[in-house]
Amino acid sequence: MSGNILVVGSLNMDLVVRAPRLPHVGETILGGQFATIPGGKGANQAVAAARMGARVSLIGCVGSDGFGEDLRRLAAQDGIDTTCVFTQSQQPTGIALITVDDEGHNTIVVASGANFSLLPGHLHQAQAAFSQADVLVLQLESPLETVREAISLAVKNRVRVALNPAPAQLLDAEILSQVDYLIPNEGEALQIAGAPTLELAIEKLLALGVRNLLITLGEKGVLVVSAETRIHIPAYPVRAVDTVAAGDAFVGAFAATLAEGFSPEAAARFGNAAAALAVTRPGAQPSLPMRVEVDEFLGGQK
Repeated sequence: MSGNILVVGSLNMDLVVRAPRLPHVGETILGGQFATIPGGKGANQAVAAARMGARVSLIGCVGSDGFGEDLRRLAAQDGIDTTCVFTQSQQPTGIALITVDDEGHNTIVVASGANFSLLPGHLHQAQAAFSQADVLVLQLESPLETVREAISLAVKNRVRVALNPAPAQLLDAEILSQVDYLIPNEGEALQIAGAPTLELAIEKLLALGVRNLLITLGEKGVLVVSAETRIHIPAYPVRAVDTVAAGDAFVGAFAATLAEGFSPEAAARFGNAAAALAVTRPGAQPSLPMRVEVDEFLGGQK
């Protein structure tokens, strides 16, 4: 049985260039193929969840330009309710400049544009979406005051909250203690906690009130931690082509299966499989797998 996912977050158009390697500071290199691909962590996670079979609503902001029109249309093609994707005429749609090397590694610079025009008032125009949601999914590509208000509305409506704290910034105990599932990568965990090692970061985040901590470790898998348990789930071995949106694939699949009734550990395993498939394909949203693909992939694992 599918669940209801509400995503509050960013929509960007990704401008992606392939290159044999990532350039050094001050260096110009010749790249290869260029593509314009729908992205943004909010939209990516919404698409990832929708392709897992969840019913998904997306709250965000785009500019009154071609990129904004394209992003709204493409999200709707995946069955996402875009009623509350608002248009901001004073700012352009967000973009991300992405370079991907031959090993699948990437560098990303985001110009947030209209994403930072998403304000708490927009959320109050979409209160019905909060009352219907099973899981709220958030990132930090929107203003922190908006993230804070979204969490508050979710708590009032008894909706579970999953926060992917990217790009990383220090977060206070008031936010962290209201988040049911905090999903950083290793570097983000260190930055959020202000700690020099992963162990110290885990201790600090739990002390600040984090209930469930899922730290994605790339090719090493994911660490699922709470006050009572610590489980390491290895990654599935695949040949990476492009790691863009791997984390978004994990978050979307985790949220979708959690809303179905999976345990956090089982949902994390499912997210691992979705991320493994995503890195074998180029692009952000084009790389995100369908539910049948993840089921088949897991069925082939020993």
